[in-house]
Amino acid sequence: MSDQREPAVPGRDPGLVEERADSLRADCANCFALCCVAPAFAASADFAIDKPAGRACPNLRAGDFGCGVHTRLRDIGFSGCTVYDCFGAGQKVAQVTYAGRDWRRAPHTAQQMFRVFPIMRDLHELLRYLHEARSLPAARPIHGELRSAYQDTERLTLGEPAELLHIDIGALRQRLNPLLLRASELTRAGVPGKKKERRGADLIGARLRGANLRGANLRGAYLIGADLRGADLRLADLIGADFRDADLRGADLTDALYLVQSQLDAAKGDPHTKLPATLTHPAHWTP
Repeated sequence: MSDQREPAVPGRDPGLVEERADSLRADCANCFALCCVAPAFAASADFAIDKPAGRACPNLRAGDFGCGVHTRLRDIGFSGCTVYDCFGAGQKVAQVTYAGRDWRRAPHTAQQMFRVFPIMRDLHELLRYLHEARSLPAARPIHGELRSAYQDTERLTLGEPAELLHIDIGALRQRLNPLLLRASELTRAGVPGKKKERRGADLIGARLRGANLRGANLRGAYLIGADLRGADLRLADLIGADFRDADLRGADLTDALYLVQSQLDAAKGDPHTKLPATLTHPAHWTP
């Protein structure tokens, strides 16, 4: 195995916002299309066909690792592909864990690689949240703990395949979640007034147009199809919130906590939706 290693948001530490940020973003050019092979998906509103885990999607090109229908995914029933985010795990597995040996040229690595990938993806997702928590000035009292947690988690990503396969992701999440929550609580404490506590709430289809959700706890909330037009979601904790088909037109998510691109990709919005500087308006949002 190779010895190689991976090489301004308002109100946040600008020095930390971009630190190693590229390693936590998908770089498909340096991956082996692992997200097109490793996961299973079932025919549904998100996927046009059934595909078992470990089998290449029929849209994956044979000559390289590109998608033959990438520009038409939503039009032909593969919207689920457009909202998937590996948080940079794909290139880590491809270029670090397997040192550039792809599963086509080294087929003996294939099944192990496909099992390693989702574990790496979960590790990188945790790194993404820890990375953000470390940039929050109000979380300064626990910055040392967050730094140690980040470093420990990053070391796990550099393990051999057999070591990665033995990681208990559930236990790791349970260990890190209180730290992430504490960073959130310290930050949201600065929001005046009583904050809404809607952790894990069923808000499917909820009418929340213009709602004041600033500093709210919406961790793991089900906001599928919710009307959030013009809602104030600044400093709301959105880790794990399900925004599928939620209407975010005109909503303000300027400094929302733990918001990731895939949540936005699953929602509806427009140019008036305000986002953190590190995230972008999805191409399918209305002009």
